[in-house]
Amino acid sequence: MPAVDIPGSKSVTARALFLAAAADGVTTLRRPLRSDDTEGFAEGLTRLGYRVGRTPDAWQIDGRPQGPAVTEADVYCRDGATTARFLPTLAAAGRGTYRFDASPQMRRRPLLPLTRALRDLGVDLRHEEAEGHHPLTVRASGVEGGEVVLDAGQSSQYLTALLLLGPLTRKGLRIRVTDLVSAPYVEITIAMMRAFGVEVRREGTVYVVPPGGYRATTYDIEPDASTASYFFAAAAVTPGAEVTVRGLGTGALQGDLAFVDVLRRMGAEVSVDATGTRVRGTGELRGLTTTMRDISDTMPTLAAIAPFASGPVRIEDVGNTRVKECDRLEACAENLRRLGVEVATGPDWIEIRPGAHPVTPTEITSYGDHRMVMSFAVTGLRVPGISFDDPGCVRKTFPGFHEAFGELRGQLPGWPTTSRPYPPSRRKRA
Repeated sequence: MPAVDIPGSKSVTARALFLAAAADGVTTLRRPLRSDDTEGFAEGLTRLGYRVGRTPDAWQIDGRPQGPAVTEADVYCRDGATTARFLPTLAAAGRGTYRFDASPQMRRRPLLPLTRALRDLGVDLRHEEAEGHHPLTVRASGVEGGEVVLDAGQSSQYLTALLLLGPLTRKGLRIRVTDLVSAPYVEITIAMMRAFGVEVRREGTVYVVPPGGYRATTYDIEPDASTASYFFAAAAVTPGAEVTVRGLGTGALQGDLAFVDVLRRMGAEVSVDATGTRVRGTGELRGLTTTMRDISDTMPTLAAIAPFASGPVRIEDVGNTRVKECDRLEACAENLRRLGVEVATGPDWIEIRPGAHPVTPTEITSYGDHRMVMSFAVTGLRVPGISFDDPGCVRKTFPGFHEAFGELRGQLPGWPTTSRPYPPSRRKRA
């Protein structure tokens, strides 16, 4: 029974880096995720004047409740949405002029609901080119606080950024939310703020954040539940296979662990306890209709195994996936069609109809999105010969994915230990 060690959560690592930078004292983050996104976040903190010390198993951050140590900085956020949304918010609490830019991919992703809310709070923030997109400049003089209205229907990260800012304001914040997607990610934020000494109160659709700052701590980063979905799915599509992810169990913060409930509904055996989560493939994979609004990062994982279900798989309420690293709804649909699978899509749904045609190998187009590659790697367990145009884009969240998945593949029933993950002539290096 393979036991898989999944790298630390990207979402938890990014929030922990913000909290550590804002806290009074030195914080130690144990087992943080080391990937392009999180290294970019740490690099951004360094550009803002925060001290970030790294060892193989931990990062130490000297917090500055008063904000960045420098009065001018130019920060490149790479492809990281958390970096691009959280760091300008952190900088707004300081005093100085801070410019932020990002990759072409991240420049396309929206920021306007967050930057509009920051402006409503008195932050001098200007978009240099397209309104609501990077690059932007923050001329910071601290944030007074008060009440603000926010639409978080595109991304819960907008709300998380404001929640994290709240204790750094002079009066605290009352955030009235008109719409919210991926609500479990907000619960991660609130739980982590509690660990750093701040209690958020909720009054209906209003989140009340007190002033007073954060206190430094030592914080353990749990394994990434979104990344774990690929390994759980691998078990579900392989009869007799079992996969256990250690350290991701009943006490987990991340809502994406609920993906295993979808696998259970489809016929997999699932057990969750305090030590971890186990999924076993039974040889049965039923079709279903499911809402994935709160766990939309795992939508591509489900789409990638849907061709092997006994009936249609319909995934609803995932319109926000159209504004991720790529339009994930259409990216999944296009790749599935190239595999010979019948697919229909709508504004916020995708329906995969297996069985009409045989699933045939093809080169998967990644669109620069790490989740396309990792999801369709699972498809490759049942369709030998699948390859990828850019397998290296997994470095965004899991640089060692191909090696880890290849190791798992060699332990699954029916796979030789020497099997290669992709045809070598088609695999490109990052």
